[in-house]
Amino acid sequence: MRVVFMGTPDFAVPTLTRLHADGHAIVAVYTRAPAKAGRGMALKPSPVQVAAEGLGAPVLTPATLKTAEAVETFRAHAADVAVVVAYGMLLPQAILDLPRHGCLNLHGSLLPRWRGAAPIQRAVMAGDPESGVGVMRMEAGLDTGPVALEARLAVTPGMSAGALHDALMPLGADLMADALARLERGDLTFVQQPPEGVVYAHKITNDEARIDWTRPAAEVANHINGLSPFPGAFFEADLGKGGERVKVLGAVAADGAGAPGTILDEACAIACGTGAVRLTGLRRAGKGGAATGPDFLRGARLAPGARLGA
Repeated sequence: MRVVFMGTPDFAVPTLTRLHADGHAIVAVYTRAPAKAGRGMALKPSPVQVAAEGLGAPVLTPATLKTAEAVETFRAHAADVAVVVAYGMLLPQAILDLPRHGCLNLHGSLLPRWRGAAPIQRAVMAGDPESGVGVMRMEAGLDTGPVALEARLAVTPGMSAGALHDALMPLGADLMADALARLERGDLTFVQQPPEGVVYAHKITNDEARIDWTRPAAEVANHINGLSPFPGAFFEADLGKGGERVKVLGAVAADGAGAPGTILDEACAIACGTGAVRLTGLRRAGKGGAATGPDFLRGARLAPGARLGA
């Protein structure tokens, strides 16, 4: 089929390469324009743009899809279907109506739970026991369209949002490949989302990243893991040079109790409001790599009984 692909981050790349490998004609790839990144603030193309150029597919980076010119450009692709994976830009109705079979979106949750911008992170932060991906037909509402296919994946204890993201990427590529094969055969069917269970995955803000040790241990661990690796949950502590911010990249449940924020042992178990968590990866501000919990304590010269700041 003639496919217009629309995506931007790493999460979308496996789906693009899989559809190309399956023999679909990728007639255009839409992605966000290169953005400044790194110390030199040089323009960096999106992962999807890099992948598309490697496949020889034409790349478009419009600032908007709402102009008559953008609609006519899209119309000229004569697409059978548009496949959208984390594109990062809303599609107006005039675009949604153009492909012969509509626009299919690969969404990183089990809809209607976690509609919106950050479904993977929110699932881990909430302690969901499972997550997944779904293929839905897009409509004007935010992730409200009918769903055709789903694939489920267990969220294991200690799994970070980054690990879940990486596990869902190939799962999503396989699911979208199956959806297009069924669409081509004429046996892809859609079911409306139920009105019950709608939850929105609002965009993650930096204000949410500060760790609150007074919360129950399970909530603290989910909060840390759900924000790993980005933006990274953090606490502040005096490590010898005044207040310093430390990012925590992983946590699991641990035995122990004490005043919230207290270091309980040399393996970096930290007391919470109830119970404790063991910190498995930490990164000090200005430091390059991550350290294990014990290595962090030794490097920071912190011993059991010391308190970590909020």
